[in-house]
Amino acid sequence: MKKLFTIVIAVAVVFVLAASAFAVGPGKTLEWEKGGKVAFSGDVHKGAKCNDCHASLFKMKKDADVMTMKDMEAGKFCGACHNGAKAFAIKDNCAKCHKK
Repeated sequence: MKKLFTIVIAVAVVFVLAASAFAVGPGKTLEWEKGGKVAFSGDVHKGAKCNDCHASLFKMKKDADVMTMKDMEAGKFCGACHNGAKAFAIKDNCAKCHKK
């Protein structure tokens, strides 16, 4: 009985950790209100895996990074991919991320 309980707990922990890895998966959107409303769509980024950007470009904790447009235009944060070659360029495409 004790072994079964341990297995159930272990499966529950794995499930919770796996679910948190897909916190902004398809059908979900993460929004920031700093510097205007900015949206990150799981649908648009569904080809990317979490570890493609975390922790190399972004810290794992929400709001832990201080992002500026200057940094992004220099290839940091979102600008690492949104450079005009891999994905649309950040410069002159404000409305793609900044919502009213």
